[in-house]
Amino acid sequence: SGFSMSIYNVTSRSIYLRWPKFSGASSYRVTATAVNTGGHSLLAHFSDVTLKGTLTSLIPNTLYAIQAEAIDKNGIVLAETQVLQSTAPDIPVIDQAYSKLSNSITVEWRAVPGATGYLLTAQDGDSFIETMVTNSPGTVMGLKPATLYRITIRSINSGGKSLPSPFRKAKTVLAAPVLSVSSPSCDSIAVSWKAVYMAAGFSVSLMRSDGLGRMLKENTTNTSLIFTNLDPGTLYTIKAYAWNVNGIPGDDFTYNQRTSPNTPADVQVAFNSGALRAIVSWMPTEGALIYSVTASSGFLKLKCNTSSASCVVPSLQCGSEYYVSVTAYNDAGSSKPTDAVSLKTIPCAPVNLSIEEDEPGHLLVSWSSVNFGHYYVVFVKSDDGLEVHCNTSHTQCRFQSDCGFTYFISVFAYNKAGQSPLGDLFNYTTAPCCPSDVSAAFVSSDTVHVTWAPVRGAELYETRAVGWSGAVLCNDTATACTLSALQCDAQYNITVYSFSEARGSNTSCASKYVATAPCSPEIKNISKESLSVISVHWQSDNEAATYIVTARGEAGLWHCTSSGNSCALVNLPCGSAFAVSAIARSPAGQSLPSYSVPLETAPCCPNELTLTQVTQSVTNISWSVGMGAQTYETILESPKGQAKCHTLHNYCLLGCIMCGTNYTVSLKAISETGLTSSCTYQGYSSGACCPSGVKLYRLGNNSIRVYWQASDETINYNADLRGSKGNFTCTPSPGLSHCDITEVPCGDVYTVVVSPVPDQQLELMFCPRKIYSVTCSGSSVGIVIYRGKSKAE
Repeated sequence: SGFSMSIYNVTSRSIYLRWPKFSGASSYRVTATAVNTGGHSLLAHFSDVTLKGTLTSLIPNTLYAIQAEAIDKNGIVLAETQVLQSTAPDIPVIDQAYSKLSNSITVEWRAVPGATGYLLTAQDGDSFIETMVTNSPGTVMGLKPATLYRITIRSINSGGKSLPSPFRKAKTVLAAPVLSVSSPSCDSIAVSWKAVYMAAGFSVSLMRSDGLGRMLKENTTNTSLIFTNLDPGTLYTIKAYAWNVNGIPGDDFTYNQRTSPNTPADVQVAFNSGALRAIVSWMPTEGALIYSVTASSGFLKLKCNTSSASCVVPSLQCGSEYYVSVTAYNDAGSSKPTDAVSLKTIPCAPVNLSIEEDEPGHLLVSWSSVNFGHYYVVFVKSDDGLEVHCNTSHTQCRFQSDCGFTYFISVFAYNKAGQSPLGDLFNYTTAPCCPSDVSAAFVSSDTVHVTWAPVRGAELYETRAVGWSGAVLCNDTATACTLSALQCDAQYNITVYSFSEARGSNTSCASKYVATAPCSPEIKNISKESLSVISVHWQSDNEAATYIVTARGEAGLWHCTSSGNSCALVNLPCGSAFAVSAIARSPAGQSLPSYSVPLETAPCCPNELTLTQVTQSVTNISWSVGMGAQTYETILESPKGQAKCHTLHNYCLLGCIMCGTNYTVSLKAISETGLTSSCTYQGYSSGACCPSGVKLYRLGNNSIRVYWQASDETINYNADLRGSKGNFTCTPSPGLSHCDITEVPCGDVYTVVVSPVPDQQLELMFCPRKIYSVTCSGSSVGIVIYRGKSKAE
């Protein structure tokens, strides 16, 4: 108890033990017995000073039972302990060691029974590298190129590892050269490398990566070389290695390199003049990944890159010459640029345009010349839509022009590339045309109305009348002007000028001489020579003028003419008001009328007059309107007396008329100003007087007698009975004052009127009406009863 043993190392034939000091022990005994091999055992004794020991001469790859005992000085075992431990496999023997790669050595050996692995060791001086492998051959990695190593190997199992085998020397091969590869031209590849340690020479081979063609190989002691006559734009595989003085090759280095592309062929340049760009195309070249097009003009360079076989170079400048070249690129580099193709762009728009009318009716257009402008075309479009143009190789053109037009002018330069861009659009407006068809019409002696036909380009017109007393101006946008405040009976020089904002005035317009009309006459007085003749007098200022006097009123116009200073107006109508004025007329025109003088004729007598007897003593008189009359005065006059009425109306009631009397009839028409016309008409006879004492009596056989007292035995009367059962009339013989009506129905109320019969056989309706009831006695007339007078209708 408290005694133990540990193993701290194992080899193929040895086991290394250690144990702690045990109290009382004077020696230690260790026994190793092979477990799987019968009878083989090993005994070893150690003093009490020794606390570790080594068992040797063991069998490799064998499991041993190891027992340790602590013994006192009397030979008594104080304590014991036991462990199982296997020995390592036997020491392997290296058959060969060699290097194929500059960083490794490969080792071959015969397998050792019981070995589960092997430990390879490569030692270079004090440094070494170990590698575990499972079987032969095994390779030690991570070595230095061209270096001599001592190689040993140990076998390993679960018990431990064997001692190192006898060493073998082996040297790693040379390192591979690290290549720097480029394609300086489309048919060559340049290869270079740094010197390789211990190298005596180098071998470099080159072949197309697609396997086509033959392989090129070069041996050299230099550190660079160039392969030529290669295919452009083709991928090549390059392999290189170094060898030592013994001719042993080292590692090889492989690199893929493409030759730079060949220069593109058949470069074509098409110019798009509208977009100011060039379309460049070419034949594709083998191995090119991208193409670069350069268009150079002086210090300006425009580029475009593409993977296709065409490219658009935008933003070219007009009036420039570009040199266009194409370069092909791949990962190896670039081809040589193609020979430059010259491209001349369209010319720029002409500048410094000037427009002038060098002579009437002609426009001269001038401009500055531009680069690459072979010829020029000038377009002139008028505002009515008509366009003309001029082709020239010079820098000016002349065009016909008309007055009052606005011309829009543009100039283009041309060359083989096309038309220049549109430059500034200029416009030029010619002076407006002079007004045509100028005519002057006199409004009055001091006013002339001037009209003319509108003309092109005129925005404003000025009419100027120049006479001995000064000038009169009129500005207006209309094609008419009224010149007023002119002197009558004078001569003026009238000119109409046209103006426009763009060009000002056309001062070449012709004038027209116009004489004004005579001055207005002045009426001095008007006198009445008779009822139908009126004499007008005026003051005459123009002996060459003819004077016309006009009486103007609602009734119409009346004229008289004279070359002197008076004339007579005849047959003026009654009841009319006139304004009398005079004008002077000469070949130059007609004067303004003179101031009007009022003239009134006496009112007209009414054409129609009617008298109607309303009652026995009242007569209604009416008449038609008398022209010019404001009031009327009517008079009925007889030896028995006079009836008179003054009224504003055209009718009047005259009372106190005696019945059965003859009257003379007269009327006065009076104007507002008191002018009076006395009018006489046919006489009037008032109606006969109505009878009195009208009564009704019953007669036999349904008859009724009407009785009255006549005012005059020479007057004839009518008697009327009117009832609901019939109307009855009777007229007695002259001189009688009654009449009988037969077959009168009884049982009715009758209205009875007895009236004198006038000469015109018209019944007078103003006589009184009486009402009677006629009763029935059986079927005959009974009692006749008076009921009184009827109400006036």
